[in-house]
Amino acid sequence: MLRVRKGNSRMRTYKYRLYPTRKQQETLQWTLDRARELYNAALQERRDTWAIIKHHPNFYDEEWRKQAIKDHGRSCYRQINELPDVKEVRDEYNDIYSQVLQETLKRVDKAYKAFFRRVQNGEKAGYPRYQGRDRYHSFCYPQSGFSLEGNRLVLSKIGHLKIKVHRPVQGTIKTCTIKREGDCWYVCFACEIEATLEKHTPYTDEAVGIDLGLCHFAALSTGDIIENPRFFRQAEKKITGMQQELARKKRGSKRRKKTVKRLSKAYRKVRNQRQDFLHQWSRCLVNTYETIVFEDLAPSKMSKAPKPKQEKETGVYLPNGASKKAGLNTSILDAGWSTFMNLCEYKAACAGVVQVKKVDPYKTSQVCSGCLHEGPHKDLSERVHTCENCGLVLDRDINAAMNILAVWNGLNLRPTPKTTKKKTQARTEPSEDAPLRSPRL
Repeated sequence: MLRVRKGNSRMRTYKYRLYPTRKQQETLQWTLDRARELYNAALQERRDTWAIIKHHPNFYDEEWRKQAIKDHGRSCYRQINELPDVKEVRDEYNDIYSQVLQETLKRVDKAYKAFFRRVQNGEKAGYPRYQGRDRYHSFCYPQSGFSLEGNRLVLSKIGHLKIKVHRPVQGTIKTCTIKREGDCWYVCFACEIEATLEKHTPYTDEAVGIDLGLCHFAALSTGDIIENPRFFRQAEKKITGMQQELARKKRGSKRRKKTVKRLSKAYRKVRNQRQDFLHQWSRCLVNTYETIVFEDLAPSKMSKAPKPKQEKETGVYLPNGASKKAGLNTSILDAGWSTFMNLCEYKAACAGVVQVKKVDPYKTSQVCSGCLHEGPHKDLSERVHTCENCGLVLDRDINAAMNILAVWNGLNLRPTPKTTKKKTQARTEPSEDAPLRSPRL
């Protein structure tokens, strides 16, 4: 993960696997539960304060409301200043590093700021909610309280944890986040690195057009094909069986909890396989080409369910192709097009020389790349492009990739709008400088 900062520095996150002992696992889980409890308590305090102000008789007096929020509102730093009082009442919070508790309260503040931002932008608001055990997965050391010593991670108030450093950490470590994924524990280091350390020149200075698809994951304008591994489709039968098994289990039983763990592990394996595949191919493309051109797609909109159809007279719902579209939506999400383009973009930004561009996808699959003749519409089942004009026979996706590259080079496949000339009418009233003329019939 990459985040660009001002100047010549960048923020990069390194993720490593932790191997804690059973006692250390209990300590990590206990710390996570206490942080979650503090998060929910801070959220509840803010909600209660707002409810008291909202139901006051002078609430609609703007001057009074602003003063009341200023005097009694629960801001982030006001809650942080009250942490010593919390530790007097709850002794267990003395066993947690102070900055971990402060960072937890800052998360509540971030959630509210994001809520107000969405409200102002007219988006779906999504009020901050309480975090259950399955929704709160990490706690953070924002500045200090941690150190990396060889193959051991030292955490304040927790101890020395075994860590698998599979690649060296570059730059200066700014934050340390402990994260739980299922039964596994990970550490994420947010590091500040110099931009010059990651710059490299690709093998060639060529540009390549890439058409993302489902039959093939990607087709390159050079004629190369990247096959679609379909990781979720391969594990779909196994996952479906686990979901059916989960539905038969009694809620709250130990067997249900075991099935939930097995199901989450299966999903996590599919996600890791997909991430590994996308990382490898994005790195290969960035190392090879200087310019990478994609279609400007919106997979989130392409994978939406179709709207229901209803008769106006009887109100009966008509078939809208939702069952057929459901399979297509699953395949689109399984491919991971958005993630792939994002990985290429951030790797290109690190390289410094490589650029990733997106072009208009209009008619790239219908126009012949050889003679630019637009043929009849192709269905998704038609995988070979055959031009009626020049006789070019080519794989449909490779033809689209060549058109994508041509559009980036300046080709315009959209029809130019027709300009209508305004009709001029003759003057029908006399004036001093022009004689009277009759309008043209």
